[in-house]
Amino acid sequence: MIEHVYRRAAASPVVSRVVVATDDLRIATTVTGFGGNVRLTRADHQTGTDRLAEVVATIDCDVVVNIQGDEPLLDSRAIAEVVAPFADPSISMTTLYRRIDNPADLANSNVVKIVLDRGGFALYFSRAAIPHARDPRGGWPPLYRHIGLYAYRRSTLLVLAALERTPLERAEALEQLRPLEHGIRIKAVETSYDSIGVDTPEDLEQVRRLMAAPTSG
Repeated sequence: MIEHVYRRAAASPVVSRVVVATDDLRIATTVTGFGGNVRLTRADHQTGTDRLAEVVATIDCDVVVNIQGDEPLLDSRAIAEVVAPFADPSISMTTLYRRIDNPADLANSNVVKIVLDRGGFALYFSRAAIPHARDPRGGWPPLYRHIGLYAYRRSTLLVLAALERTPLERAEALEQLRPLEHGIRIKAVETSYDSIGVDTPEDLEQVRRLMAAPTSG
């Protein structure tokens, strides 16, 4: 699985270097075996952001993309989308979202919901069904799910990793709430691309079926 993610990330024309950050020697050995670049980190990190920051502190770069190693269906074109806003020097962190098209996702706590301000910046992320329509007869506002691909300016990532974990981050188990609670704005970009995080055996079987399915064209 990690090899699929690695090669999809490397296929993006906006990526100049791919590094796997892990504290697991088995993963490190696998990455080395297929010729990938890997860095072993401390084992006491609370989040992937903190682990990433340990590695990035030793790398000279401007923008860093945080790609989850359990998403083998990552579309490399999504990486270009999450990086594009950095043409604006005021942008310090970005992520992706897409419209919810399956009503069941609203009640699924593994599907993280996002609400936005009028400028396209994240107001909040939650595992709960947000926003709430008090009177559905008045119509629903747009409903969005978060796609867990992040990009940061290097300086922002290092500051973020040095900040204390926050109450909302702990309550929702969502590390993207830490920057919001500390006043770091997250620019959110709508995407048509989707991915599946492999968190359960059922997720793995679904990914295997999708990867085995013939492509059209």
